[in-house]
Amino acid sequence: MSVLVYIEPIKDKIKKAAIESVSYASQVAQLLNTSVTAIAFNASEETIKEISNVGAEKVLNISDSAITTINIKSLAKGVIAAAKEENVNVIIFSFDGSGQSVAPYVASNLKAGLVAGATELPKVEGNKLEVRKNVFSGKASAIYSIESAFKIISVMPNSIEIASNPKSAEVVAFAPSTDLKDGVQLKNFKVNDDVAHGGVPLPDAELVVSGGRGLKGPENWGIVEDLAHALGAATACSRPVADADWRPHHEHVGQTGLAIRPNLYIAIGISGAIQHLAGVNGSKTIVVINNDPEAPFFKNADYGIVGDAFSVVPKLTEAIKKIKAN
Repeated sequence: MSVLVYIEPIKDKIKKAAIESVSYASQVAQLLNTSVTAIAFNASEETIKEISNVGAEKVLNISDSAITTINIKSLAKGVIAAAKEENVNVIIFSFDGSGQSVAPYVASNLKAGLVAGATELPKVEGNKLEVRKNVFSGKASAIYSIESAFKIISVMPNSIEIASNPKSAEVVAFAPSTDLKDGVQLKNFKVNDDVAHGGVPLPDAELVVSGGRGLKGPENWGIVEDLAHALGAATACSRPVADADWRPHHEHVGQTGLAIRPNLYIAIGISGAIQHLAGVNGSKTIVVINNDPEAPFFKNADYGIVGDAFSVVPKLTEAIKKIKAN
């Protein structure tokens, strides 16, 4: 039994979630007393170096500039070919957008058991893997047993610590015998304005500042952006704010928006409805700023400030700037 880990196509810097998935795969391989092979697409030398530092011992690199993250079938065919070529039994993905699309396709083809969104390393029980994941919007956890010959796990981002495990990875130019084309071509690509201007993509952000209807209108969003800029954080919002067009929908976090797990989530003027909590309750530390002491979000907060956001947030921003300046 050996382990394969999927690395999505990237143009520049490899995502933290991908490094976490390689580290997770390396730790699974140690439990199974085997090695880790990564299947990558158009990987740069820097990417190979980064995944080698966390345990990848071999990298199968498919070089085809026509394959991007939208070519789900092509990516899945590459993973399936690598799994068969390397005779692996366990495949690891990140539970991000790419992993959520590719893993089910691979699982269906290989008739593999799949647990999506694992939050811990699996427990090995003979030929079975027992995997824990959160259920019911993070209100509970469940343990699943994968008993199939092929076993697939996707790892919830920011749920495990990255462990250094430097290896001198063997890099192989991998050319599957199967045709990887899926009939889909990327015709246009536009980066969101906040990312284009140096911002951090929300799903990858370790610090997030978010606002709700308590800010009373889009004209007041400057205090959120100023705090985010001072911290080097991404900005987010609640669903009512996105529905009112105060902020773009790609910033909407919650049950019907993005689910994020940053190290720090600052909620400003957000009441904390259960639908919003479903998307952020995996955050390591939650800070709530609200003038309503009865706001339900305070029950889920690590730190809370009862006060007027228009008074508290600018003072907080200035304090952070002062600390950074010193």
